[in-house]
Amino acid sequence: MMSFQADLLKYSECAEHWIKQHLAIEEVPEKRLYEAMQYSLLAGGKRLRPVLSLAVCDMLDGDREKVLPFACAIELIHTYSLIHDDLPCMDNDDFRRGKPTNHKVFGEAMAVLAGDALLNRAFELMLAETLQQDGFSEGRAKAALIIARAAGSSGMIAGQVVDMESENRQIPYELLCYMHARKTGAIIKASILAPAELLKASDNVKASLSQYAEKIGLAFQIKDDILDIEGSASVIGKPVGSDEKNNKSTFVTVLGLKKAKELLKTSIEQAVEALKPLKHTDFLIKTAAYIAERDK
Repeated sequence: MMSFQADLLKYSECAEHWIKQHLAIEEVPEKRLYEAMQYSLLAGGKRLRPVLSLAVCDMLDGDREKVLPFACAIELIHTYSLIHDDLPCMDNDDFRRGKPTNHKVFGEAMAVLAGDALLNRAFELMLAETLQQDGFSEGRAKAALIIARAAGSSGMIAGQVVDMESENRQIPYELLCYMHARKTGAIIKASILAPAELLKASDNVKASLSQYAEKIGLAFQIKDDILDIEGSASVIGKPVGSDEKNNKSTFVTVLGLKKAKELLKTSIEQAVEALKPLKHTDFLIKTAAYIAERDK
């Protein structure tokens, strides 16, 4: 597991370096906006999504420099969603990653604008990459489209709407799966399929990666729900029990803790099984285990 941790650090540092290079604070009248963007973006997240993109790139023997703009754009989109999720009109959280949430530091209006700016900056990065001097690239355009759909009204936002409208009532298991396949799973899946599309992977490879992505996306959310019950606030960086506070249906409330843990185990096993036809998947296999075993 030590080599996995070293590789995980290597990938996350690669993404962190690229993000810092392309999101410096500018000395302009709207400097406060850039400070708010950086505050959440550089708050010490796991960088799981760009890590997955870079791991798929290496699995396919691709050029990381071609994948990084898309991998980091996904992280910007993820961060914007967290800023907005924490707002009083959404989950009303005071802490994220052990620090006061964006709106607690910069005010609600600036937090909204910082989230908006991160989302727009993500598309600026992807479009600039798509229209590079070497000419229009269909692969780059398709990768950007995958990410756009995952973040949009049929992807992450759809999941957020179902989540918001499901408060204060117990929803069926099927709707819970539908919600999290979009709210959590869609962006994780895009992190894996966008580089595969960009690097022109075969249909068979993309099909295996798609199955893997769906299962680790499910596992990630189940583990989050378990941590909200069993986790430590000091480790997670935000109060536990927030789902209960907001009267939300989770895999734990719908299935019970024991069955949720069983589904987590099954999802990880199915994710690993999906990778069997592929080569050079050691890091992706270990990532599945990491998702199940993480404490934050």
